[in-house]
Amino acid sequence: MTRDEKWLLEEKYGGKETPEYHADAERLAKGEPLAYIIGSQPFLGLKIYLDSKPLIPRPETEWWTEQLLGEQPLTFLDLCAGSGAIGCAALARLPNAKVYFGEVNPAHEATIRKNICENDLDESRAIIGIGDLFEPFAHMQFDVVASNPPYVPTHRELPQSVTDHEPALALRAGDDGLDIIRKIAHELLTHLAKNGVAWIECDTAHAAAACAVFAEQGFNAQIRTDQYGKPRTLVVSFQ
Repeated sequence: MTRDEKWLLEEKYGGKETPEYHADAERLAKGEPLAYIIGSQPFLGLKIYLDSKPLIPRPETEWWTEQLLGEQPLTFLDLCAGSGAIGCAALARLPNAKVYFGEVNPAHEATIRKNICENDLDESRAIIGIGDLFEPFAHMQFDVVASNPPYVPTHRELPQSVTDHEPALALRAGDDGLDIIRKIAHELLTHLAKNGVAWIECDTAHAAAACAVFAEQGFNAQIRTDQYGKPRTLVVSFQ
């Protein structure tokens, strides 16, 4: 029995090898991601449900989100929210912040709401906006913008388990992977508060280019490494 099979057995079936378990083990053997089969993924102490098949939260994202949550903002935006993992972590860790979730795919709204409710988070401080990037938030400005946007170049090969099961909309972003990051950099000018900060995950191979995109808009942008020492996140603020 593989490690993933053992985790599936314990996490979803309480150690009992039922017919349903064996059916799920076949899905696993065919390359379907374990998190989708179980239906959830841990993230900073929360159980993040994946009912609508958003992008599966990665350990690298969990790493920089925890660093970010040392801030004490009043307004926090999880942009390109997907499952809402980042925003839910903010709701859990930042008791004074109003947390906004921006997501282009309306199918993920119910998943975000489920993740708020099932983790016993404060719904009264959560606002979900469905639309393209900052579109649902009109002229609002945020103290913190956190985003794991699509940033994979269109023609890059990815593991089959990713390409066959995870949403291309949450992964691919043009020939150089910077299409969405360019839009974020442009729109951030009017949506980041004067003393605010944005944390943007980026492709490790194009971190310098992504950093330059924000610099061209007049921002101060610095590259942060992840737990594996790879350039992973941009920390962006006004000069």
